[in-house]
Amino acid sequence: MKNRKLGPFQVSEIGLGCMNLSHAYGAPVSFEQAEKVLLTAFDQGVTLFDTAALYGFGTNETLVGQVLKKHRQKFTLASKCGMTGVDVKGDGKLVRVIDGRPETIRSTCEAALKRLQTDVIDLYYLHRWDKKVPIEDSVGALSDLVRQGKIQTIGLSEVSASTLRKAHAVHPITAVQTEYSLWTRNPEIAVLKACQELGTAFVAFSPVARGFLCGELDLGAFDAKDIRKAMPRFTPDNYAANLKLFGPYQQLAKEAGCSPAQLALAWLLHKDAHIIPIPGTTSVAHLLDDLGSAQVKLGADLIAKLNELINENTVVGDRYNDQANSEVDTEVFN
Repeated sequence: MKNRKLGPFQVSEIGLGCMNLSHAYGAPVSFEQAEKVLLTAFDQGVTLFDTAALYGFGTNETLVGQVLKKHRQKFTLASKCGMTGVDVKGDGKLVRVIDGRPETIRSTCEAALKRLQTDVIDLYYLHRWDKKVPIEDSVGALSDLVRQGKIQTIGLSEVSASTLRKAHAVHPITAVQTEYSLWTRNPEIAVLKACQELGTAFVAFSPVARGFLCGELDLGAFDAKDIRKAMPRFTPDNYAANLKLFGPYQQLAKEAGCSPAQLALAWLLHKDAHIIPIPGTTSVAHLLDDLGSAQVKLGADLIAKLNELINENTVVGDRYNDQANSEVDTEVFN
């Protein structure tokens, strides 16, 4: 695989989002299966691994640390703070909480370093901007961690161009991570351009549209804890409307000589050199398919057909529900 620039690092042009192994789409896979996915990614040349304190309330960081510690000097490690699990009621049940206070960022980092079994985290994101805390204060705390040698660089997740610029004035922001795919175009409003201007890499999560661009999904088979159950695009009526896009999309994948997932990732890779997609999966077969997208070449005509077929005007339903929308800072289409 070719490399792309991520601040001071050169990383594989496709990274691995590790969340799926522990969080969000149902029950975590076994340690053995997760280990296979992580080590296969490493063996295939992936050098960017992305985790977070939130994923499995720390269990994903523990997993990544345990499996990859012997290879630690050969890849770039990214994790996140600012959104973690807290025992709010004192009953042992952890609840997701957004907390960007400096003292919380410091304590979350200390715990992450232990779970990840490392002395330093290469790229540490603020997972969500805590709107009760000025972004300058949260980034200031992260810059203290840089000076202390506990993290190397700073990232932000799901922020607007305006917030990025405010943060960048405090300390250089190495990466912005936000959902971006054919069916989620919000970054195209402003933050992609801001990243280009500031020399900030853009890391695209959910690049295959939470599985939509891989193949027809069985909504009834979603696990009770699958986060897509709360997403408007996956309600039965909206999904049925969106599914009408998939047939023509699949034909375009055939035209390109690749799988549907590869087409989605290749579209992102062709957009701009500062964009780095981080698909996630629990399957080695799906992982290998995803990584194969690096070999897919797309012509201008096919890219134009993709842009016309799937975009903010043709997809039905918002990407998040009202609660989740209130927690992010990304621009939205009118």
